[in-house]
Amino acid sequence: MDTSRNDDASTPVDCDGIEWSVTLNGDVERVGPVISEIMDRVRNTKVIHDHEFEVEVALLEAVANAVKHGCGGDPEKHVTVQVVCDADVGMRVTVRDPGPGFDPDEVPSPLEEENLLGTSGRGVFLIRRLMDEVRYEDNGAT
Repeated sequence: MDTSRNDDASTPVDCDGIEWSVTLNGDVERVGPVISEIMDRVRNTKVIHDHEFEVEVALLEAVANAVKHGCGGDPEKHVTVQVVCDADVGMRVTVRDPGPGFDPDEVPSPLEEENLLGTSGRGVFLIRRLMDEVRYEDNGAT
């Protein structure tokens, strides 16, 4: 984990080559603090300037889904979040969970009439809309 920090929050740092990982257990209570930790670090870089909200929402959805579905809420299982910054490409975030995966194309659209009032089922949709590129690997577990 890279521990470099720019203490002058008004001056973003160049993030080229910065990489770190965070591992959390499958407890939903850990999702918020881990997202805050990651966002505190990436907000201090030039890579997501003016896109902090989009990144935070997509990251929250991805990690929450990994904990809920990939770990089944089991605190003995773990989710890993890896962040890589590249000045030319931007930021790449990889979320891995120990679950069997899923087919993202089989997730019902929250825009279909029967799903409009649902209380869940928007995560994959939001991630796809908010990020420049989304790939699912390992049968959806990554």
